[in-house]
Amino acid sequence: MIPDTSAQDQRLTPDRRVPRQWLLAGAGLVLLVLALVWIAARWSGASQSFDASRLRIAQVTRGDLVRDIAADGRVITANSPTLYAIAGGTVSLKVVAGDAVTRGQELASIDSPELRSRLVQEAATLASLQGESRRAGLDAQLARFEAQKLLDQARIEHTAAQRELERSERAFERGAVPRNDLDRSRDNLRKAEVGLEAARQSQTLQSQGANIDAQNKLLMAERQQAVVDELQRQVDALTLRAPFDGQVGQVQMAQGSNVAVNAPVLTVVDLSEFEVEIRVPESFARDLAIGVPAQIRSSGSDYAAQVAAVSPEVVNGEVTARLRFGDGQQPPGLRQNQRLSARIVLDRRDDVLMVERGPFLEQGGGRFAWVVHDGVAERRPIQAGASSLNAVEIVSGLAVGEQVIVSGADGFGDAQRVRVRGIRD
Repeated sequence: MIPDTSAQDQRLTPDRRVPRQWLLAGAGLVLLVLALVWIAARWSGASQSFDASRLRIAQVTRGDLVRDIAADGRVITANSPTLYAIAGGTVSLKVVAGDAVTRGQELASIDSPELRSRLVQEAATLASLQGESRRAGLDAQLARFEAQKLLDQARIEHTAAQRELERSERAFERGAVPRNDLDRSRDNLRKAEVGLEAARQSQTLQSQGANIDAQNKLLMAERQQAVVDELQRQVDALTLRAPFDGQVGQVQMAQGSNVAVNAPVLTVVDLSEFEVEIRVPESFARDLAIGVPAQIRSSGSDYAAQVAAVSPEVVNGEVTARLRFGDGQQPPGLRQNQRLSARIVLDRRDDVLMVERGPFLEQGGGRFAWVVHDGVAERRPIQAGASSLNAVEIVSGLAVGEQVIVSGADGFGDAQRVRVRGIRD
């Protein structure tokens, strides 16, 4: 019998271990599924998607917030009066534009024969009225003297009547005179008393009348004196003099020309008082007030100033303000219409939470902002505080390091979450 090959066969048991590459592939598949689930969850929470290139994103930081206004201004003269012709005539200039002048220096003169003639005429009238006033005073003295003389005579007559009555009474008692003589003496006394009283009243009335006449003449003379003084002032004003130390500005009349009354002749610039005129946006107008401190930069140096005036009118969205230098702080060598940069500090807040200023403040009224995290922008309530030209204070709702969409979120509408593509977390 031929033996078979069963003695040579060997039972093989299959190897049930999983290859390592399969384990790695499975783990990667699980991670991929989880990532897809997470992405799907994120996408399901964001109803819209926007490209990050269309948005401006800023980071919340902590620092010092300075509310200020920076503007370019021009130098103007705070005191530059124009001298006018008080009367028509021929002008004679003593200076030219740009000349330095001192207070009281003669700048120009106007020859006005008409005004000088009026002064002479009114002065003659004044002399006549003054003479009449003096004459009225003498007449008043004469009237008082005559009234006093009549009063003295009445007193003498009254005294004589009293004595006559006393003699008649003694003689009547002795039987030397009849009663008729006694009654006649009494009548003479009463007559003297009436005359004395009349003389007293006449003296008073004549004195008052004389005083009134003299006072009227004196008032007429004083009125004429005021007319002459005014004409003399106008004649003196024909010579134009510098009101202060400064410089001649614009000369508006040619030498020897005929100038009309109230026509401008020249201007004088006070070099010691310059101001800077600036224009600020309308949104800052309510924060401007007289006395607010400011800084003006000239030739690389800062000079202290303050707001001196604010225009009540808005022109082209801007408000005009004038800055005045502090005492002794005016830069040397300033020129009218020179350009300078100015800075007005409205408020300063130290160590506050802030973010770059943008249209998101106006869109939400400072009540919410879009915060970006992991590629998704979420609408979050905030409370905004003070704002400057480039930053806004965040009172609550945000933390340091968070990213906020400051521009471009106007298309998000009423969505609460929006996907942002192409952003780096």
